[in-house]
Amino acid sequence: MTAGMSQTRKCRTSRGSRGRLLGTLAVAAAWSVGFVGAAPSAVAEDVQPKQWYLEPMHAEEMWKTTTGEGVKVAVIDTGVNPSTASLRGQVLKGLDATGATGDETDDYNGHGTTMAELIAGTGQGGGLKGLAPGAKIIPMRIADADWETKESLNSLDTADAIRAAADSDAKIISMSFGNDFKLDQEIAAVRYAQSKGKLFFASVGNDAEKDNEPVYPAAYPEVVGVAATDRRGTASKYSQHGDFVDIAAPGDDLPRWCDEKFERYCQGDGGTSAATAITSAAAALIWSAHPEWTANQVLNVLFDTAGRGDWEKGTLSNYLGHGIIRPAVNILKGKGEPGDPDISPLTKEKTSGSAGSAAPSASASSQPGKNEKAEDAAMAGSSAERDDNSQLGLIIGGVAVVLVLGGAAFALARKRRAA
Repeated sequence: MTAGMSQTRKCRTSRGSRGRLLGTLAVAAAWSVGFVGAAPSAVAEDVQPKQWYLEPMHAEEMWKTTTGEGVKVAVIDTGVNPSTASLRGQVLKGLDATGATGDETDDYNGHGTTMAELIAGTGQGGGLKGLAPGAKIIPMRIADADWETKESLNSLDTADAIRAAADSDAKIISMSFGNDFKLDQEIAAVRYAQSKGKLFFASVGNDAEKDNEPVYPAAYPEVVGVAATDRRGTASKYSQHGDFVDIAAPGDDLPRWCDEKFERYCQGDGGTSAATAITSAAAALIWSAHPEWTANQVLNVLFDTAGRGDWEKGTLSNYLGHGIIRPAVNILKGKGEPGDPDISPLTKEKTSGSAGSAAPSASASSQPGKNEKAEDAAMAGSSAERDDNSQLGLIIGGVAVVLVLGGAAFALARKRRAA
C-alpha cells in the first residue's frame, strides 16, 4: 500500500521460537514488488512490464500447462471491483461482512481489487496480469481501521468473512489484512476453514522496523504466514519476521490501484499484501494442475519446492520461512513431494478436511507455537551470491543465502490494516 493509503491488514502474535536464519536469497534475476510512494501512471499505460517477477517465475511457460482454471480464491479485503478491464468476468458473488451500505464489489480504497488482479487478473486493457489468470475470485469485504473509527460496523467482520469463505466454493483463502490481537471468534473461524479443507494464506505484516509484533490471522498455527522479498530475493526491510513466517514471495515495487476511483495505477511496495496474493496464485496454479490433491498436499509442494539455497532441508528462516515460492519447479519439472493428504504441514496434525466437520474449540490458550522445534542456525558462512545469468532465479535455479536485508519502508495504519 502507499504511504498515503489506508492500510487494512491484521497482525498476529509470535508463537514459539525458530531458527534465526537471516532472510536474503541472492538470485541472478532482480526482485522488486510493492506499493510505497512513487509517481502514479495512467491506466492507459501497460503496467505488466512492471510486474518484474513474472519472467523469472516462468509465468508464460507455466500458463501453457495451467492458468489456475477450476480454482476459486476467496479474497478477504477491502472489496473487489469487478469492472476493471483486468477483472471483467473474473469475480463471482461473495459477501460484504462490514454491515455497511454497499456490497463486496464496492472497494473503498483499491487494495482488495489490486490483490484480486495479482491473483487472477487477465491483463486486459494493460492492467495487472495475475499469476493465475484462469482462477476466479470470490470477494469478501471487511473494514479497515479508518472506516471503523467513522461509523458503527460489524466488529466480527473478519470472523464472518472467514466462515463465509470456508462455506464457499473457494479452495484458497487469501487475506492481506492483519490485526494485532487474537480474537476467539476468529480462531474458531480459522479452524473451521481448515476443517472444510481450505488453504489459508495471510500476510505477516509490514511493521518490522517498528514493533515487529505478530499479526493475526497470519500467526495462527493453521494459517500460512507470508513474508515479502525484493528483486534480489532479499527479505524486504519492512516485512515482519519471526516464527510466524512460513513462506515468502515478491513484495517490492509493483503497480497498484491508487484509490477507489480506479483511474490510474501507482508504483511502490505492495508489501506482504502483494506477497500473499502472489503466493495464493501460485497455490492456485499447483492445485489446478493437481485437482485431486488436498490443501495439505498443495502446501507441502509449495514448501518442498521453495527456494532456500544451501539451507538444510527442514530448517526454517524467521525471515523467509521455508523459502521463496517457486511454483514452476512443480508445474514445469514435476518436482515436489505432496506427502500425506490428511496431515497439515503447518501443525503436523491430522486434518479432516470434510465438509461436515465441526469447528474446534475457540480457546486461544490451546494454540501451539508455529514451530517450537527449530534450533538457532547461523548462516554467516553462506554469503556468496550465485550469478548464473540464467533468469531461473527463485523458480528453478539455485539460490544462496547472504547476510543482507533490504527493502523500502511501508506505511501502516492503526491496529487493523492492509499488510
